[in-house]
Amino acid sequence: MIRGLLLLSTALGIAAPALAQSHPLDPLSTDEHWRVLEILDASGRLTPKTRFTRIALSPPDKTKVVAGAKVPRVAEVRIKEGSAAVEATVDLGTGKVTGWRSRTDVQPAWLLEEFLGAPVQAVLNHPQFEAKLKARGVANKRFLNCRAMPIGSHAEPRFAGKRVAMVRCDPINGLQNRFVRRIEGLTAFVDVNTNEVLDLSDDAVIPVPATRADYDERALGKLRDFPTPISMSQPNGPSYTVDGHQVRWGNWSFHLKSDQRVGTMISRLQWHDGGKTRDVMYEGYLSEIFVPYMDPATDWYTRTLLDAGEYSMGGLSGALTRGIDCPEGATYFNGLVTGDNGRPSEKADVICLFERTTGDMSWRHAEIGRPKRELVARMIADLGNYDYVFDWVFESDGQFRVNTGATGIVAVKMAKAKDAKSAAGQAEDAYGRFVDDNVIAINHDHYFSFRLDLDVDGPTNNFVRDALVTQRLPEGHPRKSIWTAEEQVAAREADGKQVMHHGPALWRVTSGSTQNRMGYPASYQLMLGHTSGTLFSKDDIPRQRAGFIDNDLWVTPYNPDERYAAGEYAVLSAPGEGLPKWTAANRGIAGTDIVIWPTVGMHHKVRSEDWPVMPVLWHSITIRPFDFYDRNPAIDIGLKP
Repeated sequence: MIRGLLLLSTALGIAAPALAQSHPLDPLSTDEHWRVLEILDASGRLTPKTRFTRIALSPPDKTKVVAGAKVPRVAEVRIKEGSAAVEATVDLGTGKVTGWRSRTDVQPAWLLEEFLGAPVQAVLNHPQFEAKLKARGVANKRFLNCRAMPIGSHAEPRFAGKRVAMVRCDPINGLQNRFVRRIEGLTAFVDVNTNEVLDLSDDAVIPVPATRADYDERALGKLRDFPTPISMSQPNGPSYTVDGHQVRWGNWSFHLKSDQRVGTMISRLQWHDGGKTRDVMYEGYLSEIFVPYMDPATDWYTRTLLDAGEYSMGGLSGALTRGIDCPEGATYFNGLVTGDNGRPSEKADVICLFERTTGDMSWRHAEIGRPKRELVARMIADLGNYDYVFDWVFESDGQFRVNTGATGIVAVKMAKAKDAKSAAGQAEDAYGRFVDDNVIAINHDHYFSFRLDLDVDGPTNNFVRDALVTQRLPEGHPRKSIWTAEEQVAAREADGKQVMHHGPALWRVTSGSTQNRMGYPASYQLMLGHTSGTLFSKDDIPRQRAGFIDNDLWVTPYNPDERYAAGEYAVLSAPGEGLPKWTAANRGIAGTDIVIWPTVGMHHKVRSEDWPVMPVLWHSITIRPFDFYDRNPAIDIGLKP
């Protein structure tokens, strides 16, 4: 029993006051995490089947946080109990379970033991699966790397009501690059609640090639060096200060922490303007990642990954390598991860904070200018073959950026010779490109959705679309046309759904209470970099499950329960969850507290240069002041970077 694994809660005084925290948004400490488990254990609700998918701080009341009022320390708990998903809240101050709701209409988040444990063994021990391995020349299961991943589409009636996983295996013996060889065409479907193998899909028997694509120094030989060294040092230390989770740098201050599901969270972002503190953003973080693959084979069309919602069981953020992932002298932050058994484990160095100078100027005119210095908060998500770098970059001119870098190893399938045809008569590389002998990288997409709760000089804001339109000039004028800006204030959620190719426009969040000295509302402009309009048909299940990709931007009224673009429960989720469901009510968004949801990404047709490891490809979101200040706020920065 779990009760026997925990210390007796009564002996530890569960009803004692919550442990002191320096900020109401601080993540749960290890001690607080254990107290949550003890409180739940004392309530008698835990069983030997109880598995935990999340224990974290429940978002406190925003109005109280902004007002500086005292808020209770409350934990949100997500549990898998048999086939049910359980939602609970635990008050650390009173030592009581303040909510408990069991649901069978959704699937709990994926567990590590489901990903690597009993479902995999059930498939490996299945006689038909063993026979199909031998048909491919694989006799030793010991050297296989197998994973059980939630199926990307639950539309098949035969899987209704089941917690279905796809199990695939790769031979990894003798390889550093574990993603270069695969057991192609063989997929097992298993109900992870019962470990029953439901079906085996055998698309094609393709021998495992002998191809290697290792990328360490031993495989590459002598590495290429630059003839002279380069470095950036700060002998007197950094210019920022860190107090717990509070960061102060120049005129910026913010709260920084790691979350198991979404990684870096930036909260209470403020600008200190001549003795006046001004709000810019209450909270910002990555909300979801969607990566669908473009091959009709069973082994591939089922890969429609909602990475943050489905695969963050070990923590979305990976451990950073000091001196490589982050420069010397960076400051590191740890994260707390909930294990399947509920126990906390501290994951070291999941966020780094550092300053840098890129050699660029902040501004210049003629012979006068100022150098640029930036503050960067970085985390890296290690998601199987792909690595994603997420940088929150702050600048002295009042703007900040979210940069997303895709790197790692592209997903590949095994194939025959380049000039061979498939059973359907198509070229082997109809759905991708050869990057090595008998190795095809499959076409796919990357979508990154962010949740940005901008509070421009407070929570009362508007979303404004400045449409740039052509104006014809009167007959006889030397010019025939010019463009002008038409400000359109979004009244309801339908007005906030924006697509970049619908005509040139500026997107801004404006203050409902402050103006600059020229009388214009203070605002921040959203500028998106590379966006990827979906090519899915509207009736395709993956598009419906990741409905946030229908628009480049969504605008919603603030709701603390609306946190993830594809919905809280991403595993085997029903179509239409998240942003499409919430915005169907077409709620009012004018003159209120609003949240913006931008999405950036790309359609990835893989190049030879992306193999065996892909160079980092960056996508960016820029949030810059627009009439927020009376003049350039970086005009007075010093001459030294």
